[in-house]
Amino acid sequence: MKVKVLWGFAKLLEGAGLLIILVGVLWSVALGLHDQGLESMGIEFRALGAGAALFVLGWLLERSLGSR
Repeated sequence: MKVKVLWGFAKLLEGAGLLIILVGVLWSVALGLHDQGLESMGIEFRALGAGAALFVLGWLLERSLGSR
């Protein structure tokens, strides 16, 4: 049971990471369309970093648990 809960948490981390990346890219595009290029790039960079970190944490947790 514990492995199943941890596996679900790993998938939740991966999904949250992807969602943060998506929101950051969409926010960046919206700012870019309003001629705020530098702020747009900063937000996109932070979102990609945070989202990738969460995704990698989830991926590593899932790999450490072995095959489901």
